[in-house]
Formats: sequence, structure tokens, C-alpha cells
Amino acid sequence: MQLRKSSGAEAVFWVVDVCGNDMRLEILISREEIEKRVKELAEEISRDFAGEDPLMLGILNGAFVFMADLIREMSVPVEVEFIRVKSYSGTDSTGRIDVIMDVSENVSGKNVVIVEDIVDTGLTMDFLVRRVVEKGAKSVKICALLDKPSRRVVDVKPDYVGFTIPDYFVVGYGLDYNGRYRELPAIYRVCNSESSDFKDSD
Repeated sequence: MQLRKSSGAEAVFWVVDVCGNDMRLEILISREEIEKRVKELAEEISRDFAGEDPLMLGILNGAFVFMADLIREMSVPVEVEFIRVKSYSGTDSTGRIDVIMDVSENVSGKNVVIVEDIVDTGLTMDFLVRRVVEKGAKSVKICALLDKPSRRVVDVKPDYVGFTIPDYFVVGYGLDYNGRYRELPAIYRVCNSESSDFKDSD
């Protein structure tokens, strides 16, 4: 990956993908905005679970950066677990959800907060909520860094939302395009997303 910053401190990048194609990344949500909102979400979840020890269930790989920052800002004890599912091929859904790595901890009787990077179609999240409920969780809440309601095809409503965004394909702060750009500290819009190569869904 090659990065060529063209204007502003973090505002615009030109990147060269693995195929040699130029992609323009424009900042959508700054590092400072993310930090502020993550603290607010942590405070809200901590209030809601005062006296409880919620199990924070992070969805790999996209949510690992958000999850790490979120739990460090929380003021209640937490348990941490991860699950990994596969529903993407590039930027398009495969139409099937496979569990690659399941929860190792027994969630029965526990208050579970599913932590996700982005909810758009809602298919993956609907699958995960049902799976956690079937495992006997006492309660299940959804915390999404990004929500893209215009893409929803199933009735899924996150309980905690960092930012609601339009139908953009985005990368950075854990979000990727074919495994790249997760390390960027802010959230960027891939501006040539009108191309058929950039269709986002979960």
C-alpha cells in the first residue's frame, strides 16, 4: 500500500491498491471526533450496566480497534470475548454467514454487549443476536461504531451508535477494504465508491 497525502493534515489520501489502481480517501470522521464519541459511548454503557459485569463481545476483525478503546474508557468491570464470522467477499456480501471462530466463554445468564464496527444491511448482526440468545444470554445489546440505516434489509436497531453515516464505503479505525487500511487513525470515505467494486453490506 502506498499513501500520498494531498491536502490537509488528514483530510485526503490517494492510495494505490494491490491492483495498481488509484483510490481517493477523504476523511469522514476525524480521530478527535472518534475519541470523543467513544468516551461518550463508554459512559452510557457503564451507566446502563452499573452493578453488572457485562460481557463485551467483539466482532473480528473490524471491531478490534473500537473494542479496545471502548472498554478502556468504561467504569464498570467487563468480560471480553470475540467471535469471528465471514460475510464479505471484497465489499459484497457472499449471501452466507459462516462462523470462523465462536465464543469460547459460556454466555448463559450474562448481559452481552455485541461490539461491531458497522451495521448496514443488518444480516450479520441479526444472525449474531439470534446466536447469542440461543446460547442463553440474559440480555443482548448492540454497540455499533457506525450505523448505515439506509442499507437495512432486516429490522436491527443498535442500542448504542457512534455515528450514523450515509451509504458510503469507509475504511480506517479497524475497517478495511480487502484487509487493508485498518491502521488509519480516522475514518475515511472511499470516494470512487460509485464503482461496482465498492458496494458495502453486512
